[in-house]
Amino acid sequence: MDWPVSRSRWRKRSQRNKPLFLLSLSLLLIFFLAVFLSSYAEIFRSLLPFPTKTLDARSPQCGAGGAPDLAGERFLWYAPHSGFSNQLSELKNAILMAAILNRTLIVPPVLDHHAVALGSCPKFRVASPTELRTAVWDHIMELVRARRSLLSGLQGNIDQCIYAIQDDCRTTVWTYQQENEGILDSFQPDKELQKKKKTSYIRKRRDVYKAFGPESKAETATILAFGSLFTSPYKSSELYIDIHEAPRDTRIQSLLKEIEFLPFVPEIMAAGKDFAVNKIKEPFLCAQLRLLDGQFKNHWRATFSAVDQKLKTLNLELKANKVSGPIHIFVMTDLPMVNWTGTYLADLAKDASSYRLYTLLESDELVVQAAKKLMAAEHGLRSGFLPRNLDGMDKNNACDPVTLPEILLYIEEAVCSCASLGFVGTAGSTIAESIEVMRRNNVCKL
Repeated sequence: MDWPVSRSRWRKRSQRNKPLFLLSLSLLLIFFLAVFLSSYAEIFRSLLPFPTKTLDARSPQCGAGGAPDLAGERFLWYAPHSGFSNQLSELKNAILMAAILNRTLIVPPVLDHHAVALGSCPKFRVASPTELRTAVWDHIMELVRARRSLLSGLQGNIDQCIYAIQDDCRTTVWTYQQENEGILDSFQPDKELQKKKKTSYIRKRRDVYKAFGPESKAETATILAFGSLFTSPYKSSELYIDIHEAPRDTRIQSLLKEIEFLPFVPEIMAAGKDFAVNKIKEPFLCAQLRLLDGQFKNHWRATFSAVDQKLKTLNLELKANKVSGPIHIFVMTDLPMVNWTGTYLADLAKDASSYRLYTLLESDELVVQAAKKLMAAEHGLRSGFLPRNLDGMDKNNACDPVTLPEILLYIEEAVCSCASLGFVGTAGSTIAESIEVMRRNNVCKL
C-alpha cells in the first residue's frame, strides 16, 4: 500500500510549477509585450495601479512600431486565480466572453496553486480587479524569471490601447441576450453584511455585449482587461457570469457545448489509465477527499459520511451479486498520512479484509515520467525554454535546472475518471466537479 508522506498541494502555494498547458486547445497565445515593443516602458508606467508623475500625456497607440501585423486586432485577457480547477473554469468563461465580443483571447499561463487568491464573493471579501491583475502580473514575473512561462499583461487605461474593467462580482452579474439589463440580481448583500463591510454594493444584471460590444467605450480598445472571470451558483443566482444559453446566437450556443469539457492532454490521461490498469488492476471506487483547504476543513464529518454511505451501498450490491473480496479504493486527499490517526481513513486502512486502498505520490516513477513527457511535448507553447530530452541534459550546465511540472493532482483526476465502481467527491469542490465532467464524457474508455 502506497501512503503519502505529505499532500499539501491544495493547502498552500507550491514552489513547483504547474503544467504550462494541460489543455489541447486551438487558442492563440499572445506574447503580450510584443504588441507594444517600442513603447513598452511608457505603457508599463500607465499600467501601474497608482499614479505616476513621469507619464507623458502623449500616450502611444497600441502596436505602434512594435507589431504592425497585429494592427487592428482586438484582444481580451483576464486575471486567473486560486487552484487549477478554478483557473480552468475561468478559461472557459474567457473563451465565451472573447467569442461574444469578437476578440482574440490572450491566455495567461497556469499559475501556481493559490499564488493569487480572489477571496469570498458571497461575503463580499474579494480582491478588486485591479488588485487581481497586479497580483497576476507579479506572479507571472516570477514564472518568467524562473524560465517557467511567458507573459500576459497587467491593467490600466491608455487611450485606445487598454480598457480595464473595474466591475466585479460585488456589483455585477454578466448576462447575454436575457433582456434584463440593469435589473437587480436576486442575490444581494443583507443589511448585516453591508454594515459589517461598510459597503452599499448593489448587484445588477448587465449584458456583456451591450457593455463592451459595438458603440461602447471599450469597443475601440485594443485590449479588454477583466479581473477574475470565476463564477459559481450561489443562492439561486450566479456569482458573476450567468451565460448558459444564447437564444438568438447559434454560434455561442455551439461554443457553450464545445467548452463544457476541455480534456487533459494525452500524457496526463495515459498516466492515469496506466495506474488504473497496471497498478490497481481491479474495478475500483475513487474517493476525492478535500479536507484542509478553505471551507473544506470544517466539513470533515459530511465528507467522510458521503464515502461511508457509498461503501455501504457498494457492499450491499456486491453481496447481492455474490461477489467476495475487498473493495478497491483509490484515495486522493490533501490530508497527510501522519494525520490519518483517529480518522475515518485510518479505519478504512486497518480493515484490510474489506478494503484495499491506493494512492499516488509526486515522486512515483509513473508521475515523474509523465511530467517529462508533458514538458517535452510543449503543447501549444514553442518557447524554446524546455529541453526535448530531459534525461540527457548536461548536469554540468551552468543554467538553473529545469523543474518538472507538478502534475500529480491531474493524474489523480484521470485515475478517478477510470473508476468503474463509481466516484464520491467532496461537496462544493471544483476538483470533484472536474472529475464528474470527465466521467460524463467517458474519457477513460478502458
